[in-house]
Amino acid sequence: MKFTRRDFIKNTTVVCAATGIAELAAFPPAAAAVESPRMETLTEWLNADGETRKRGLDRCLQRIKELEPTIHAWVQVQPERPTADGPLSEIPFGVKDIIETQGMATEYGSPLYKGRLGSADAAIIREMRSRGAILLGKTVTTAFAYRTPGPTRNPRNLEHTPGGSSSGSAAAVAAGMVPFTIGEQTRGSMIRPASYCGVTGFKPTYDLLPTEGMLPVSKSLDTLGLFTHTPADMLALWKALGHPTGSEEQFAFGSPEPIPDCEPEMANAFRQALSLLRRSGVRISTLDISDMLKKLDEANEVESDRGENWLVARLHHGKEGIGRAVRFAQPRRGIGEARCRVRSALRSARVGAHWVYRSYGTGQGLRRTG
Repeated sequence: MKFTRRDFIKNTTVVCAATGIAELAAFPPAAAAVESPRMETLTEWLNADGETRKRGLDRCLQRIKELEPTIHAWVQVQPERPTADGPLSEIPFGVKDIIETQGMATEYGSPLYKGRLGSADAAIIREMRSRGAILLGKTVTTAFAYRTPGPTRNPRNLEHTPGGSSSGSAAAVAAGMVPFTIGEQTRGSMIRPASYCGVTGFKPTYDLLPTEGMLPVSKSLDTLGLFTHTPADMLALWKALGHPTGSEEQFAFGSPEPIPDCEPEMANAFRQALSLLRRSGVRISTLDISDMLKKLDEANEVESDRGENWLVARLHHGKEGIGRAVRFAQPRRGIGEARCRVRSALRSARVGAHWVYRSYGTGQGLRRTG
């Protein structure tokens, strides 16, 4: 039987049996639940006063209690206080479970590391907490941020995948459990779940957000990213992190012609999206990216081999060995052969390094992809 997110919210009963969520039972019911409307978007949180934000945390925890038993977005929920005040004061966030968090589950989405706790906060966690944000917990990832999916379901349609590898981060935002989350992308692990779950995913320029303390897959491509509800939320978050948001520009959208091989339903949806954009006054320029895709395919094979070799090597070192490797792994400044190929292909197609994806559909992605 199919359940939409709306059906589930209307009919679900409060159950708290999921592993890592049981400790939520210790939190008292939100006393202010009836007194003030629930905040969902980051913009709503940023516009709220301090007291409203504090009450909002209880609402997030209550929301997780209600929806988590079916969506499975979280590995562990354990609110950690910020280390300072700042623009994100009292605003909760979740983080993908390949990023080190002190005293909190850091299991890389693999049963091999079940029960492993992080021994230090990663650089991005320290930055968020120094700006006043509350670390709410760890979100589900595919195993080692690779291909084996976790239990997370798509909040828009529980029979569909949320996409991977940043599955739980996207699903938690889509379900209204938290206003923003941190994910990671090597190839499509940010923009794919953003598309499937119908939220905004942002993969910044490589190495713009610090990756120290993150499990690497391909050091020359791994990039931290962010999930919010809307593009306006994302701009506000980016500004709160101290980055420039730029100014309004007039530009054309690029569209591949011919459309790369894909299922007929996807091709039709893509054409409909183009028609909608044109009717809205957006200028679209067509590009033949066939050669670029071939080059990216070749580079992908190289990077996949490197990632697999790294994971195999780490498995021989045990839990503490992989923890040390992650904690002290620093991003490589050198550009390997594969990254050169990727950059060359992107330059030839005049594609920029910043990527923002906003889905306007229902997020009903494929049923089985990780």
